[in-house]
Order: sequence, then structure tokens, then C-alpha cells
Amino acid sequence: MREYLLVLLISAATTYVLAAVWRRVALRTGAVAKIRARDVHTVEMPYFGGVAMLCGVTAAFLVANHLPFLGEVPIVRSDSRAVLLGAAVICAVGVLDDLLDLNPFAKLAGQVLAAGLLVGFGVKMLYIPLNNNTIALDSSVQIAITVFFVLLCTNAVNYVDGLDGLAAGVVGIGAFAFFIYSYNLTVQLDLVRATTSSLITVAVVGACIGFLPHNFQPARMFMGDSGAMLLGFLLATSTISLTGQMDSSQLEDTRGGGGLLPTYLPLVLPLAILALPILDFVLAFVRRTYHGKWWFVADKQHLHHRLMQRGHGMRRAVLIMYAWTALVSFGVIALAQLHSWEVVVVIVVVAIVLSILTLGRPINGKGGKRKSGQSRLDDRPEVVNDATSRR
Repeated sequence: MREYLLVLLISAATTYVLAAVWRRVALRTGAVAKIRARDVHTVEMPYFGGVAMLCGVTAAFLVANHLPFLGEVPIVRSDSRAVLLGAAVICAVGVLDDLLDLNPFAKLAGQVLAAGLLVGFGVKMLYIPLNNNTIALDSSVQIAITVFFVLLCTNAVNYVDGLDGLAAGVVGIGAFAFFIYSYNLTVQLDLVRATTSSLITVAVVGACIGFLPHNFQPARMFMGDSGAMLLGFLLATSTISLTGQMDSSQLEDTRGGGGLLPTYLPLVLPLAILALPILDFVLAFVRRTYHGKWWFVADKQHLHHRLMQRGHGMRRAVLIMYAWTALVSFGVIALAQLHSWEVVVVIVVVAIVLSILTLGRPINGKGGKRKSGQSRLDDRPEVVNDATSRR
């Protein structure tokens, strides 16, 4: 565990320090979110936060490969290099999109290329768990499912990147939940503690922690598509690598036999972590298709937009989505591991409270008026990342 903590700190510190550097680079090169008629943000904001996070993850992986604990497991070393290569490709695609506003199909091609590199280096979905059985996938199905899963996670995070600190916080919370699950799984099954999944997720947590001080409202920079797609890609690879290193038949041992949820949890948990982004993606696809538009045509009907339309300020809307992410992510793990009715009661109560907070309207209207003694920072314009507004 100490090695994982070191990896987290390296990722966080590197991201935090280099974010300031890449912010200056973005300003000097003109890589900024322009003010357009359809956007909500009122000041130009530099991109390249995703490049800083990639640097943090890279530093964390390099350190991990030289540690006596993580560096001694061959599959962790090989898989982490493949993941890092794919991450660099997808981050580069995001940088080009931030600079040139790429055609959506060109961006999709870049995502497929990054997923293809994973497959080429052997990081792919090898099986699908089915109760007490494991369905081995043939090579063509492995490729198809791996690419689909990468595209789903990548675009889901990209769609939720619409408010200051939203994507980094949601992914950071979800990645922390996944790390706890994957590490605890190795402890329960008495397996080698070093896994690619745990390494990826703890590095992602560090990158998100390091970037949030620069991105939480009022933001000083945006992660851009380079960051949003990077985070989604890394979450996808953490799941894919776990299924490649864990025999699903062993998962039944974590609950004393019987039950579907522990068996499916390696596949269910990432979807639970990204429940809000995936829901937002599906709703946007249905909404835009219903109105005869492409799924990538911009609108302002995302979940975070709807929260703000109900009167929640930016920070309140972001914190509400943080809370829902934590409830779903940790709730799924608790249900799978504890099997107690008390857990169900707690989850239901918390869900009711969150529903009231979500659907209710704040007493102070739209949350934009500053009360006596409130920080002047709240008087600054609510800068909204336009990564979503492009879609």
C-alpha cells in the first residue's frame, strides 16, 4: 500500500506543478477556449490541463516500474507501457482538437487508434463472466468489445466535462472507489497486490487531485478534450486490465459462494462510476437523434446544465454530481462486499436526501447573489468549460 501511496503523491505533485507550466504554454500558443455566442463562459480560458495530467500519470508509471513491489511483476510493466502509449495517443488527439477543433469523425478515428494500440500490445477483454462460468472470447470479439468499451468510457467523460472541476472530481472519486475494490480483491483472494488496474486507478486519482486546484471554480485552466478523453481512456483500461489479470471464477470466494454481483463487479463498477456521464451521453444521443441532429451537435441540455437551470450555482451543481458519483460507486462496492440490509437502508436514505437536494430549488434563487460575508470569488463569472458546448 505504501508504494501505491507514493505513486499517488508523485502523480498529484507532478500534475499540480506542470499544470501551471502548461497553462503558460497554452496562453502563449493561443490554445484557449474562445468566447462564442453559444458558450456560457465569459472569459478566455487556457487548455492543456490534460497534458499536465498525462505528465503526472507518466511520472507515476515510471516511478512504479522502478519500485521493488510494482516493478517486479512483468505483466504490470508490460501493460502499463501499453496503456501509457495509448494514453499519449488519445491525449495528442485531444490537443489537436483543442487547437484545431477537429471533425468529430477524425477524433473518433484517433480514439479507435488508441484502443487499437492497446489490443496490439495484448491489453484486451479476454472473457465475460457469467455467474459461475467464464465465457472465453475469440480474438475478433475481444477486439470489438475492447474498442467499444474504450470508446464508451472516453466519450462519456468527454460529455460530462462541462463545469469547472466536474470531470476531474467525478473521475477522481470513481477511480478511488475502483482502486479500493481492486486492491481489496487481491487481499481477499490472497493474490499478488501489484496489478495494472490498481496502478492505473491510483495514478488517475493523483492526477485529478493535482489538477483540481487549477480547475475547481473559479477555474484558471481547462483540461480540454486532451484531459477528458485521457481520463475516460484510463478508466476503461483499468477495467480491461483487471479482467485480463483476474480469473472471474475466483470472485465467488469474496462472498462465500453464490450471487451474481461479485462476479460481474469488475465490469459493473466502471459503469457505476460513469453512471452519470453515461446517462448524460445516452440522453444527449436520444435527444439529438429525436430532433434529427447528429449526436455531436451542441446543446445546453446536459445534466449539469439542467441543474443550473433549476437554480443551483456552479459549485453546488458540481458537488451534487460528486455526491451522486460517490453514492453509486461506493454503494455498488458495499452491496457486493457486505451483503447487509443495513447497507441497503443507508444507500436508500442517502439517495432520498440527494434527490431532494437535486430536485429542490435553492432558497437564494439561482445561487448567484452573494450573501453578506460571502467570498468575493463567488462574484466572478461562472466559467463553464466549453468542451461540452461543442457537442
